[in-house]
Amino acid sequence: MNDWPEAWSDDNRNRYGRGSASAHPEGARAMRQVRRPASGAYGGPGRSAPPYGGVPQQPTYVDGQGHGGYDDGYDSGYNTGQVYGGSGGPGGPGGQDMRPRPNWRRRIKWTAITLVTVLVVTSVATYFWADSKLNRDVDLSKVIDRPATGDGTNYLIVGSDSREGLSAEDKKKLHTGSAEGKRTDSMMILHVGDNGDTLISLPRDSNVTIPSYKGSTSGKTYPATGRQTKLNAAYAEDGPTLLVRTIEANMGLHIDHYVEIGFAGFANIVDAVGGVTIDIDKGFKDKYSGADFKAGKQKLNGDQALAFVRTRHAFAQSDLQRTKNQQKFLSALAHQVATPSTVLNPFKLYPTLGAGLDSLIVDKDMSLWDLASMFWAMKGVSGGDGVSMNMPISGSTGGNLVWDKAKVKTLVNELNNDQKVTVSSE
Repeated sequence: MNDWPEAWSDDNRNRYGRGSASAHPEGARAMRQVRRPASGAYGGPGRSAPPYGGVPQQPTYVDGQGHGGYDDGYDSGYNTGQVYGGSGGPGGPGGQDMRPRPNWRRRIKWTAITLVTVLVVTSVATYFWADSKLNRDVDLSKVIDRPATGDGTNYLIVGSDSREGLSAEDKKKLHTGSAEGKRTDSMMILHVGDNGDTLISLPRDSNVTIPSYKGSTSGKTYPATGRQTKLNAAYAEDGPTLLVRTIEANMGLHIDHYVEIGFAGFANIVDAVGGVTIDIDKGFKDKYSGADFKAGKQKLNGDQALAFVRTRHAFAQSDLQRTKNQQKFLSALAHQVATPSTVLNPFKLYPTLGAGLDSLIVDKDMSLWDLASMFWAMKGVSGGDGVSMNMPISGSTGGNLVWDKAKVKTLVNELNNDQKVTVSSE
């Protein structure tokens, strides 16, 4: 009786029994990695034909963990040509890319954190760099007999004719002359408050009385003698502290902060910011300052700007017109410095800060926040959000301009109470 399973041909028998000395195929050798079919699974009387079209199912390999066999669900993939890692295309089943999708929310979060960190570090570094460049040389604690402080903040802004740092060629180009020492070419009080900012020019030819004062270097107290002189003479006599003492004594207004800039520093700031555009009402020339301007809107560089704010011989009311020009230009300069094109452009911002801070002389209590507040207030005045005026004048004596005492008293009272200024300089 033929013991070969049904539907097996001699070809199958010969193929699998080739090389055996027996007429029957050699029994399967026990191999650990091969699982034999269960006894009686196929063949013999009363047994059904094997599955898969009568071809006995081939043994499957075991992976060493007990997985394999016919019906345990494990498929190595070799009998179908499948390869681990995917079928039907690269990357995974069905040709799908099995790489993890990028977590955009996480990426955006860390990008934002990085940008904020860089911004904070840069801002802090810039603050300390700029703060270290301020020349805090003026000690207002040496000023004696000061009036009470009022509401708001009062800045005394002084433009001096200091030639420090200028070469002989620079002095010739800027028409500054070569006078020793320094005097005040311009003086302004900027009041910053909640009810509008006010910029007041003090003519350098203002007639004032020199009060008692303490010497800035000697520490000696000099009693008042009733001596009257021009306001800029106070600065020439004993510098910023006597100037502050004289203004406070003659006005009754407390000065909170002092800011001074010289010729070279002023021109450098204008050049660093790329020039300042200003609208000149009427053209004028002045051989002393080097001014030569036509009427109309134009951009001034550092040299031209210095000539514009220094000119006085070209005007009938020399000192009063010059103070108006100074106000106009400084407001335009502050507006230019505070624009996004300067503040947000490091190639303009840092040169401007460097030029300005290097040349500024301020009081010991001045902070960068105070300085920024001053510039923003000047920008506001130029934009029409504040008042710009000259000190009210009632006449003159000996060539000096006399302040209108009644108007000055009202003006100071409004400033001290941080009220909207109603006084006119006309």
